[in-house]
Amino acid sequence: MPYAEIKGRRLFYEEHGDGFPVLFGHSYLWDAEMWRPQVEELSRTYRCIVPELWGHGRSDALPEIPYSIEALAGDHMALIDALGIDRFAVVGLSVGGMWGTHLALMDPGRVRALVLMDTFTGPEPPGARSRYFGMLDMVEQAGAIPAPLADAILPLFFSPDTLEKRPELVSGFRESLLSIPPVRIPSIVALGRAIFSRRSILERSAAIGVPVLIAVGGDDRARPPDEARAMAEVMQNARLEVIPRAGHVCNLEQPGKVTAILGDFLEDALG
Repeated sequence: MPYAEIKGRRLFYEEHGDGFPVLFGHSYLWDAEMWRPQVEELSRTYRCIVPELWGHGRSDALPEIPYSIEALAGDHMALIDALGIDRFAVVGLSVGGMWGTHLALMDPGRVRALVLMDTFTGPEPPGARSRYFGMLDMVEQAGAIPAPLADAILPLFFSPDTLEKRPELVSGFRESLLSIPPVRIPSIVALGRAIFSRRSILERSAAIGVPVLIAVGGDDRARPPDEARAMAEVMQNARLEVIPRAGHVCNLEQPGKVTAILGDFLEDALG
């Protein structure tokens, strides 16, 4: 299994296909498997690189605590450098979009296209930040994600349509939350605090000149469509897609539609 050593820790990543490199960033509390529907199709044309966040999947714990979105961006650039890649595209969902935007700002000559899905480069609204920090305090104190909290988390990730019609997807995610090993909880909590206390780069993102696709689930409660519209208004060359009957993981809730949109965008952006 491929690992990159970064800051003395092992960061796991998957690689599929050949062609122009596309770096995928998964959501908080998920892992590389989240991108399976898209990678199965896009790896026919592109070299798909899918790392797993620190403390998630098969990656080691965070190199240090506390951590930041900026540090995550640096870690992923270190992965790209370790793979000897010069230019690449980024497809990021949720926190993947946050560190992906930092990558595009860090080295604009290398990121050729940027996809931001169910994410926001502005600050966390104060009410949401307070609520999420309270949840993280509960997880830290319990040393796990308690079942009642897992049940409260589900509507933040899935649309009402998914909750009703895709019980296997919902229950699988619930079980993954309940089965997080205690040794991973400090990394999970620290990453959550980094996400929800992030500094805004909304105005700075106007400097990104490459093609940008912004996609959001129409029923996303965690990152509602108004936030996606705010990013689209600021970023030049941005295209906005609102995905009906999808929440925070629109790529899993509407995989066929999202894969088709991604494929068309990457073809246009990368030639």
